[in-house]
Amino acid sequence: MGFGNRKAVTILIAEDDDGHAELICDNLLESGINNTMIRFRNGQEALDFFFDTSTPGPSSTPRRVPGQAYLLLLDIRMPRVGGVEVLRQIKADPQLKHMPVIMLTTTDDPREIQNCYALGCSCYVTKPVDYQQFSEMLVRLGLFLMVVQVPSLNGV
Repeated sequence: MGFGNRKAVTILIAEDDDGHAELICDNLLESGINNTMIRFRNGQEALDFFFDTSTPGPSSTPRRVPGQAYLLLLDIRMPRVGGVEVLRQIKADPQLKHMPVIMLTTTDDPREIQNCYALGCSCYVTKPVDYQQFSEMLVRLGLFLMVVQVPSLNGV
């Protein structure tokens, strides 16, 4: 995702579980993804990244950069603000609505899946419970991410 004429894509990971977040990062790296990755521990941190226009302080969450390409891996069950609400707000924003959002969650409820697609998620991936299966799924996801085209924000 960072080769050729394309801009490097920053991978955003909204995941409250430290073990899952580490596994996601490690397995994406193992699959050959060496893009910048930013993690959010709850939905509010993700929303702050996209919508907070205040000047970030030294210990605050980073903010989006106009013209940068982002791809969001988004868990559904998170503290403060859930992933479905994060998805809803992103897809309602004219500058963000084309950003790819991949739901990466343990929730396999068909109504939840339908709702996320109706709100505009790009893909819905259920995390396997088994560690080895989860690791293998993440490597395959990394291989997929290497070939996907991602638009820059704000059309820049």
